[in-house]
Amino acid sequence: MKLFHSPFSRSVRIVWLLEELGLPYDLETLELRSPAEGPFVQATPSGKIPTLEDEGIVLFESGAIAEWIVERHGGGRLAPAVGTADRAAFLQWMHFAESTAFSGIGCIAWHTRFRNDAESVPTAMADYRAWVTGALDVLEKTFADGRPFLLGEAFSAADCMMGYTVSVASWMSLLGPQHTQVAAYAARLAERPAFKKALSV
Repeated sequence: MKLFHSPFSRSVRIVWLLEELGLPYDLETLELRSPAEGPFVQATPSGKIPTLEDEGIVLFESGAIAEWIVERHGGGRLAPAVGTADRAAFLQWMHFAESTAFSGIGCIAWHTRFRNDAESVPTAMADYRAWVTGALDVLEKTFADGRPFLLGEAFSAADCMMGYTVSVASWMSLLGPQHTQVAAYAARLAERPAFKKALSV
């Protein structure tokens, strides 16, 4: 497998997952081009980061790549069996991590980092922060039962997806004082050697 990666981007999720599974991979590290240049402008076969090449298959979208890796190469690790109740929860969190929890974070980053026009759209920025807070509130309730990971005691690929999301929220100071459980979850994940490796490349 070959992964096209940019430091601190969503491709961290995939490096992390590959490291957790102990799978061999080639890494091509690229500088992330500003999305303000336009869609699909990254220097990869798909124009997106991350992109995975796997025996002739070219795949983008971090969630799709993560599902592909655990299905094809995971050997039953880091994902519940298809058709089980835990699999339903796994799929929910895999998609919530990007489609719901990261959407507001991405919009905030767009205006603060790439467009530098956040002050001119205060209402939109307030909405984005509310979206992020709402998603983090869902996670706060989820971890209120004391579970260490999204599926309970077992770490899964869903934690690679969500762990990146909550880490970015922490880096951007978007975790509120009410999100003590989410902050503790992020801190647990930050201690995992595979996550540390993913952040170092």
